[in-house]
Amino acid sequence: MSQNNSIKILLVDDEKDILEIMSYNLKREGYDVYTARDGQAAINKALDIEPHLIVLDIMMPGMDGITACQEMRKHDALKKSVIIFLTARNEDFAQIAALESGGDDFISKPITPKVFLAKVKTYLRRFSTEEAQNNPMVIEFDGLVINFERYIVIREGHEILLPRKEFELLALLASKPGKVFTREEIFSKVWGNDIVVGDRTIDVHIRKIREKIGLSLIRTVKGVGYTFEMKQ
Repeated sequence: MSQNNSIKILLVDDEKDILEIMSYNLKREGYDVYTARDGQAAINKALDIEPHLIVLDIMMPGMDGITACQEMRKHDALKKSVIIFLTARNEDFAQIAALESGGDDFISKPITPKVFLAKVKTYLRRFSTEEAQNNPMVIEFDGLVINFERYIVIREGHEILLPRKEFELLALLASKPGKVFTREEIFSKVWGNDIVVGDRTIDVHIRKIREKIGLSLIRTVKGVGYTFEMKQ
């Protein structure tokens, strides 16, 4: 039996043909696949199954993907889920809106089944149970607690909800305070070498983290990258 059968993936698209093609190819790889054809149905299904990965179309009738993502991120049960937008729209504003809503990345249509599967596998690499069990870690300072094992951030006793990629980015920077992480390092460690993301992806994630934790701990090193600085 494939080890992938413990991985739950939710596919959301109003086009039946696209759902069938994606579902067929993922099921062949042994993944546990669920589908929904509109935003509200996607929210209900996600809360029911708590998927590892959600592939969410932006343009859907009724509740669009961006609104659905915003609603999903309000629930603690879905804070670890990776949400990837699937869209035929290549405009910058659509991509930024997807990230602003709590999405981790986006995949542009059209995409071949082979490439789609490769991207899904890359996104799911961080869901290794052994890795999570073998690397428990908690960082505490200045009223901020980052729990690597439970994917929890607590600021002065209040839990802060961060989408998976925002958490991983914060955790990476905080793992070595004072070290300047280049953009290339961040892309490699958080998104993986097999995923190509634009410069705005990391900028949006950094801005959202700063807004949520309410501390000036992440400093931009112009032309290089970012560093996490603990207050003296």
